[in-house]
Amino acid sequence: MGRPATKPTELRDGFYIEVRNKGSKNGIRLRRESRKAMEAAVKEYQRMKEVVVLGEYKNGKPVSKS
Repeated sequence: MGRPATKPTELRDGFYIEVRNKGSKNGIRLRRESRKAMEAAVKEYQRMKEVVVLGEYKNGKPVSKS
């Protein structure tokens, strides 16, 4: 056991969703290379989990759609 990390993790380029158990406040982030693959993962996980779409990230930051 070591000390927990204090620096936030850098997100790689891609499309992210957060999957968590229903009623839970913590979840895991999943990355997919394309929007189509992300949407397929959302369909797969939303039957049994709560899914939050985080969107596209580049250089560790979210891409705005404006």
